[in-house]
Amino acid sequence: MHKLALLLALPLVAQTAPVPDKFFFDTGKVRVLILTGRNNHEWRVTNPFLREVLQNSGRFDVRVTEEPSGLTAETLRPYDVLISNYCGPRWGVQAEKAVADFVNGGKGLVVVHAGSYPFGETAVLSEHMGRTGVYQAPWHEWGLMVGATWSDAEPKTGHGPRDAFEVVFQDRQHPVTAGLGERFVTSDELYRNFRLKPGIHVLAQGRDKPLIWTIAYGKGRVFHTALGHDLDAMHTPGFIATYARGTEWAATGAVTLPARIDTDSKDANAVRVLLVTGGHDHESSFYGVFEKWRDVRVNVDPHPVPFRSDMRPKYDVLVLYDTLQLEQLSDKARQNLKDFAEAGKGILVLHHAIADFSAWEWWWKEVVGGRYVLKAEPGYPASKYLHDVELVVTPKPGHAITKGLPQMRLFDETYKQVWHRPDVQVLLTGEHPTSDVELGWVSPYTKSRVVYLQPGHGRESHELPWFRTLVHRTILWTAGR
Repeated sequence: MHKLALLLALPLVAQTAPVPDKFFFDTGKVRVLILTGRNNHEWRVTNPFLREVLQNSGRFDVRVTEEPSGLTAETLRPYDVLISNYCGPRWGVQAEKAVADFVNGGKGLVVVHAGSYPFGETAVLSEHMGRTGVYQAPWHEWGLMVGATWSDAEPKTGHGPRDAFEVVFQDRQHPVTAGLGERFVTSDELYRNFRLKPGIHVLAQGRDKPLIWTIAYGKGRVFHTALGHDLDAMHTPGFIATYARGTEWAATGAVTLPARIDTDSKDANAVRVLLVTGGHDHESSFYGVFEKWRDVRVNVDPHPVPFRSDMRPKYDVLVLYDTLQLEQLSDKARQNLKDFAEAGKGILVLHHAIADFSAWEWWWKEVVGGRYVLKAEPGYPASKYLHDVELVVTPKPGHAITKGLPQMRLFDETYKQVWHRPDVQVLLTGEHPTSDVELGWVSPYTKSRVVYLQPGHGRESHELPWFRTLVHRTILWTAGR
């Protein structure tokens, strides 16, 4: 009986055993929790940007909660720093104590723009700059943490019309501001008449009004910025740098981030891609496919301009999303393209670019391994297309490009009777009466890595993570990465 009771208790013990945080956070990164969900400003728009700036720097692992009233000491325990993009009602005794204890115990807090407003003597504000007329008892500890409160008494705390002004650094030796220069220009709301608390250390002012400061709260570090009214204001390089570096400092007491924080940073050895468009209309969503890849840097140049010079020194991969014919290329341009292909560079032919250089047999037969036949010829029936087709695409296993990619439903343009060499290595297949079976392949061309992918007609594919992953992998593979 005792053994049976022990066995029955085992599942309960396993369920209540703590799970180490390392299974849920990126190793070595600063753990950030953004508090949001109520604000008189457009938090639904600004919050993703605040998160993205930190994530893209590579220094932070960022989470978000839109219900700070549910915070407890345990939910905050794994984090190094909190960011308040919140301006709304009070959170309640439990959550407020948890936040105060978190900072007082040695962790960090960052307060952005209107995050300084709530929990004081002024009325609660509602969405879209609205006023509720509701007053709540002040949470005095928040003012001590932030280093300032707002007041309706004269001189009232507030701001004038939003305009452009200089932000001038007062302490250029602090870890947050070191190396940032003397000043920067922004277009923002300029807060004035804060009721400042003792102990704040002003880092920057605007028109002699304190905007950016630090303050100690117990053992914790607090960074405050009155800047960041909206996305335009947040895109200012000075805001980005002080916000990201201020977050790192609040979390760790030091700053390792550079003076310029790139919101689309690239690795030093990122693959250099030339994207050629033109000759065929397409949706602007196509360019979003190539955004936010750290290991790929893309330059767009419509045809036939990029072929007029030697592409080999500047690019590792050529991505074609155009429709260009041989007669549109000069002899020099043809030679430049041939030199690129024969230099062992990567080539990705996307969607309608399979119709490129229909009269250049070397190109479509040797390099690409296929072509869309614009006009029927002996042995080559004319190819066909159909817009807005729902089909299922199956990645072939056994290649780095398609490894682990699932079968996917696409809504795309199909091609029928596209000629391809029998010795291509098929990457994608599809089953639809308006489509060929082979929807993507690796060309047998031996002098460089060449891939053709048929999907990619419109927004439905461009915005699909599966398609973006497919293109990304193909670029890396053709570059030999």
